[in-house]
Amino acid sequence: MFTGIVEELGKVVGVTPTAEDSALVAIRGPLVASDARHGDSIAVNGVCLTVVDVDGGVFTADVMGETLRRSALGALRADDPVNLERAAALGSRLGGHLVQGHVDGVGEVLSREPAPRWETVRFRLPAALSRYVVEKGSITVDGVSLTVAAVGDDWFTVGLIPTTLSLTTLGARAVGDPVNLEVDVLAKYVERLLGARAGAVAAPPDAFLGVAVAAPPVGLSGGTAPGPVTS
Repeated sequence: MFTGIVEELGKVVGVTPTAEDSALVAIRGPLVASDARHGDSIAVNGVCLTVVDVDGGVFTADVMGETLRRSALGALRADDPVNLERAAALGSRLGGHLVQGHVDGVGEVLSREPAPRWETVRFRLPAALSRYVVEKGSITVDGVSLTVAAVGDDWFTVGLIPTTLSLTTLGARAVGDPVNLEVDVLAKYVERLLGARAGAVAAPPDAFLGVAVAAPPVGLSGGTAPGPVTS
């Protein structure tokens, strides 16, 4: 689990294709690699990867075919900058929002509008994800936790402050560049729960009865019906 607060701007050292449509990615990130161990999780441009080796300030991670196809990591090349964040520790401050590192789709930079102290950036939003994105809600773009400023059926905008522009890859993303998107996981859980509730079929009234009531005895005047009889 991550928070979407980038710790370090790293650099890809190399991408080595391996068997079965996968790759081994080596990334230089002295800060995040300083205490990394085999099996640790590090978010690379918002994708949770598992560390397989650490050599000085460089860590390597396996990237399977599914990840290469469904995220922008498939386009990584040597010397590309990447946003890096170590997994959050229990008890640490949650500066952004809950981020899983499970990319939901790939967006695209549509436009950039610079201002004196910030920049408004518009991104293409896959139609299947639009229902999870709301104005003033949270979204993760290349591993960066951002607040949605406006949203449409197939786009959304965010405002980037100078810190984000200078310390993450978003400052250099050009129009047409792909970006990894992860929507707020809480929205997906709410949809799942409400969908299950709406689709539930009411059980017949006697489905929860464990007893059957016997009819009054025939031919007994003034008698009373016996008590419940277990079925």
